[in-house]
Amino acid sequence: MQPRNMSMSGVVDLAAVKAAQEAKAKAEQARAQAAREGGTGAISPADLVIDVDEAGFERDVLQRSAEVPVVIDFWAEWCQPCKQLSPVLERLAVEYNGRILLAKIDVDANQMLMQQFGIQGIPAVFAVVAGQALPLFQGAAGEEQIRQTLDQLVQVAEQRFGLTGLTVDPEAEPGGAQAAPERPAGPYDGLLEAAVQALDSGDLGGAVQAYKNVLNEDPGNEEAKLGLAQAELLQRVQGVDPQRVRKEAAEKPADVQAQIAAADLDLVGGHVEDAFGRLIETVQRTVGDDRDTVRMRLLELFEVVGPEDPRVIAARRALARALF
Repeated sequence: MQPRNMSMSGVVDLAAVKAAQEAKAKAEQARAQAAREGGTGAISPADLVIDVDEAGFERDVLQRSAEVPVVIDFWAEWCQPCKQLSPVLERLAVEYNGRILLAKIDVDANQMLMQQFGIQGIPAVFAVVAGQALPLFQGAAGEEQIRQTLDQLVQVAEQRFGLTGLTVDPEAEPGGAQAAPERPAGPYDGLLEAAVQALDSGDLGGAVQAYKNVLNEDPGNEEAKLGLAQAELLQRVQGVDPQRVRKEAAEKPADVQAQIAAADLDLVGGHVEDAFGRLIETVQRTVGDDRDTVRMRLLELFEVVGPEDPRVIAARRALARALF
């Protein structure tokens, strides 16, 4: 959950996904039910990409998400970036060989779903895991970034919710579906995996240190920089009283620390533009060390969301205008 701007460990925590054990039980029940109804329940590779409308959303997305992570591609015929992104998602859905299901939703024909997901622009990509919606990314994205996001999604779905995916029959279509090839392990994969496990278990201090260990050896490691930014954000908001923080921010618009704390909460709550806008306005009101403090926190939040996210790009332009 970024392209890498969406570390799934971070997204799951930020979205407060609940009842993991209940979800695992539902997944087991779904598999048992499929077995009772006869056979393996294997599907064709062509069935890994489906068109979904409002009438079939509960059946095709919510119910299926108890078996497999469902990735939702919100698109429209007039959307040029959608025409670039959708074929990549469709190809990867087949390549992932049952570990995800791709649901395509035409926003022009399904306005209610678009509103329910709070979509401001397309293409927009979400996932539904055990009935819980997770934002993945908005706008066009590179294939490698999409792969990284899907890899994290699959990992979280299996480890937290027990979703092992769908069985695909390789004989159902000429050539069959091929599993995504394993990539060779990198020199810091063990440390990065330890960081992800610490993050997923709620050991935020351990995750921060693990990511710092990677960056001590490889300062340019993008995955570690992103993970560290997310872990530190979660660490900052852990245990805070949201009502008190927001009250202080409203009463003290010139208080730099109050605005920074509220921006952290904005981002954790998924209000990305609000977080960025709050800090840019604070930059405009401040000078000297206070301005630099706000600017640095804003840059950290950019790392959490990801440099290629359209909201980050727009906010960087606004920050430049505020500074110069």
